[in-house]
Amino acid sequence: MDLSYNADELAFRDEVRAFLEEKLPKEMSDAVREGRSLGKDGHDRWHAILNEQGWLAPNWPREFGGCEWNAVQRHIFEEECCRAHAPRIVPFGLTMLGPVLQKFGSKAQQDYYLPRILSGEDWWCQGYSEPGAGSDLASLKTKAVRDGDHYVVNGQKTWTTLGQYANWIFCLVRTDPDAKQQEGISFLLIDMDTPGIEVRPIILLDGTHEVNEVWFTDVRVPVENLVGEENKGWTYAKYLLTHERTNIAGVGFSQAGLDAVKRMARAEMSGGRPLIENPHFAARLARAEIDLMAMATTNLRIISRAASGQAPGVESSMLKVKGTIIRQEINDLARRAAGIYAMPFASEAVEGGNEPPIGPEGADHVGAQYFNNRKLSIFGGSNEIQRNIIAKVKLGGGA
Repeated sequence: MDLSYNADELAFRDEVRAFLEEKLPKEMSDAVREGRSLGKDGHDRWHAILNEQGWLAPNWPREFGGCEWNAVQRHIFEEECCRAHAPRIVPFGLTMLGPVLQKFGSKAQQDYYLPRILSGEDWWCQGYSEPGAGSDLASLKTKAVRDGDHYVVNGQKTWTTLGQYANWIFCLVRTDPDAKQQEGISFLLIDMDTPGIEVRPIILLDGTHEVNEVWFTDVRVPVENLVGEENKGWTYAKYLLTHERTNIAGVGFSQAGLDAVKRMARAEMSGGRPLIENPHFAARLARAEIDLMAMATTNLRIISRAASGQAPGVESSMLKVKGTIIRQEINDLARRAAGIYAMPFASEAVEGGNEPPIGPEGADHVGAQYFNNRKLSIFGGSNEIQRNIIAKVKLGGGA
């Protein structure tokens, strides 16, 4: 693969840079760079800016309102957005549900839900994981029983990211308790305002409310909200997960993180030399950068496959494993570069009640980011499970 950009691609990169310079609000990029939460309003604002430009859905076909960019264009866009500290687009509607509806949804579902995803009218969350059914997702127990023209849903979902903002949730539910685990699952679209739904916050180690548990008690869901066929939901779930795992690779985020580590490591700390001059640290940094360059090439190849209309195969599991390892390594390097400034400070513990001491640029959010990103090797299917998938397909002749 030729990794050098041609003239058209360089022109596209210049166009993206010009757009970001003109349209990305400074207060928004400052918040991203400093690791501050944008909240729902901030995410909605950036969503609307991209939608107005027509750049919100790079991976969607034009017939559904997408850009239909090729793999290189998408790579350039992600890279430039991360370099400019643009917010991450919330993926649940655009990256996860959208492709599923485009491939398996009815015409009525496509006509209704896809435009609302683009307009921002609907905010989606994901109802996959349950207590006891995370990496072993097929053991889920949330059930849906057919009652006339409705399903009645009872059960619990957990780790529901940003579910406190969502007005819709796509859920895996068990519709045939007597079938084999993977054969009795269906894919439902559920309005979060339906009676019987309760969202309870889960507070993370960094003190943020990012994830939730969602409870369903006799929730009535219209039958027309079933995607595809009843008891075929596992097929749709796997299709969605391959797109999620590819996205988790996060090449652009890793590159931005690596640049931040370099800035911190070059800063002169009081009483000592810059950390970048430490041979052990410099070697770890170089190893992470080499791994990231190799993964970027692999990511382009797999996205090209997805762009041709195929769901990525076992390669998406490889990307998921390697991508999360690299991002966590960069987080650890950032924590080491920030030194004592990565420690959390309680305001009452700071002498005189002043603000915590100021370290290298970007150091103040390193600790929270380190803790938050421990999840990367778990969600989307834990890395241990992904290694099993890779071994089965590549070494054991599985499909």
